Amino acid sequence: MGNLFCCVQVDQSTVAIKEQFGKFEDVLEPGCHCLPWFLGYQLAGHLSLRLQQLDVRCETKTKDNVFVNVVASIQYRAIADKANEAFYKLSNTRSQIQAYVFDVIRATVPKLNLDDAFEQKNDIAKAVEDELEKAMSAYGYEIVQTLIVDIEPDEHVKRAMNEINAAARLRMAATEKAEAEKILQIKRAEGEAESKYLSGLGIARQRQAIVDGLRDSVLGFSVNVPGTTAKDVMDMVLVTQYFDTMKEIGAASKSSAVFIPHGPGAVRDVASQIRDGLLQGSSS
Repeated sequence: MGNLFCCVQVDQSTVAIKEQFGKFEDVLEPGCHCLPWFLGYQLAGHLSLRLQQLDVRCETKTKDNVFVNVVASIQYRAIADKANEAFYKLSNTRSQIQAYVFDVIRATVPKLNLDDAFEQKNDIAKAVEDELEKAMSAYGYEIVQTLIVDIEPDEHVKRAMNEINAAARLRMAATEKAEAEKILQIKRAEGEAESKYLSGLGIARQRQAIVDGLRDSVLGFSVNVPGTTAKDVMDMVLVTQYFDTMKEIGAASKSSAVFIPHGPGAVRDVASQIRDGLLQGSSS
């Protein structure tokens, strides 16, 4: 019906290409337009001005000889002021963009190692965008954004990379565990040294207390019992300790058998031996 009355409609975000007898005449904006067909006017086609996206998967090889699939996402649209160029100069826009993407990726990625390719995704995307912008602007298209959305190495390579990462983490965990054990051993040794030091202080104080007690006993006994000497008091103390030791050995249920001479002369000999040992220790 529109053609019958020579009227055509152009939708929003779309332009139409007007021709007269097969020659480009004008670009029709959105709205209603009169197109008298009997004068040779006709619509050659429509061109969308909406933002479009093209996902390109490109297989290439890195510098360290690893084959990867690089997935690039290209966002583009036709320029309204260059609609006639976008309509007439390219027959297949998507194929043209894909060819440029292949060319740039296969020229850029082989210069990088696999790890560098992951780290420099933005640089790869910028190189693709610059090349596309320079090439496609002559055909009436604007490159809005270029993204490298994924870099997929071979499955065996990914498995090997995961194993390398796992091994590195295990090695780090083993190092940390060894360091922790080292710290525990050092702290344990420091604790044992401190314990022995305190034990030595306790034994020294115990012996000092024994010596002080014996001195006080000797002095007190000499004062309370006239005519006794320090030697007499020491002999009595030694005899008392001798009998206490014999009593403890006999009372213990699990003590080993100990054979020692016993008798009045033996007690005197033991006292003489202890006294002589103390005197020798004092003289040395």
